[in-house]
Amino acid sequence: MIELSTAELPESGDFAFAASTPDRARVEAHRVLARADQDRFWRFGHAQPLTSPRGRERSRADSRQSFCSIKLFSRERKRKLEVRLTPTAPLRSAVSEPIDLPPPFTLVRLREGRDAFAHATDIATASGAGTLTYVGRFDLAEFAVVLEPSEPLRTARRAFYAGMVALTDALRAFAPPKKEVAIDWPDAIRVDGGLVGGGRLGWPRSAKEGEPPRWLVFGAMIRTVAMNDTEAGVYPLASALDQEGFGEASAVQVTESFARHLMRVLDCWQAEGFDGIAREFLSRLSPEPGISRSLADNGDLVTRRIGTKTIGRQDLRKSLLSPSWFDPDLGGPRR
Repeated sequence: MIELSTAELPESGDFAFAASTPDRARVEAHRVLARADQDRFWRFGHAQPLTSPRGRERSRADSRQSFCSIKLFSRERKRKLEVRLTPTAPLRSAVSEPIDLPPPFTLVRLREGRDAFAHATDIATASGAGTLTYVGRFDLAEFAVVLEPSEPLRTARRAFYAGMVALTDALRAFAPPKKEVAIDWPDAIRVDGGLVGGGRLGWPRSAKEGEPPRWLVFGAMIRTVAMNDTEAGVYPLASALDQEGFGEASAVQVTESFARHLMRVLDCWQAEGFDGIAREFLSRLSPEPGISRSLADNGDLVTRRIGTKTIGRQDLRKSLLSPSWFDPDLGGPRR
């Protein structure tokens, strides 16, 4: 797995990050596509995997068919947003633990009680790609990130799967050995069967299915600490990272890990096409014996019972309208 290290600002003014691997693999630079109506490209680096010639040919073919069009960084909007946010700095959360994010991200830190996802959707148009909103809470890792796709909304929603892969990777980095981190399609995350949170996706209400949306927002909540006063076992289907032996994995650490893993996932999408992201996501779904699963071009889940011709299809767009793991009354993951 590629671990993204702290970035430096080159003299040219482009933002880049360094990717380091245990064997110091060769690092090459490639360009992440911005919106189709823009001519700007921002450089990122990635460690080149050692693959066979056939594998490289397949990767190139996949890239031509479905390369990553999700933009993570918008310099002009970032500068404008920083100017606008400067006077509101005193409103930051009392939780002052620093958050170390790679340069493509612009941190907007909110007080406890605010809604990271709602705030990200409110400022997405002005802030641009790479804006990450974070709510300082002791018991929850709550954050959201703004993305800018250059493909139609119908297929751009697949960015949700990239976010879920990055989120589960972030949790796996702190998980004890053999601890299962699984996904209930499409959005809930369980650790050894206990619900700890999940992800969600937002887009402009006025967006049309056949046109690129101005923005997407991927949001997440992960229960880090069990705060209820009841005895253990009262909520057998719910859990928290502290109850699952994740040690000192704080909300800040989960957020930092997610940001770095999201960059890696989008980097892999750019290099190898969406097929790799689909495989990673499907491999993390809670097991369902006798069922084979795949993702349609628009992100719908297609299921087939092995040995039969029975095929089912679950609508991603409709499923994302109401997160399965979220309890509006609690303002967080269900119990």
